[in-house]
Amino acid sequence: MSKSARARTNICGFLGTVALSSATMLWLFWHHPVTTGIATIVVLSALGISARLARAIDAEVHSSSDLNRG
Repeated sequence: MSKSARARTNICGFLGTVALSSATMLWLFWHHPVTTGIATIVVLSALGISARLARAIDAEVHSSSDLNRG
């Protein structure tokens, strides 16, 4: 019973965080549309670049460990 109560608490916390984040983004976009749009593009670009770098580094680590085994 306590496990399901904790799961519900985690879900409610997650949904609360998402709701607060989206409300903040909407407020910012309503009051500062250009700045918010530019900041959004910059943040999403940074996340995309870091994902590509992580994938490249991960592939490099796996290929070098394969060479060291043989």
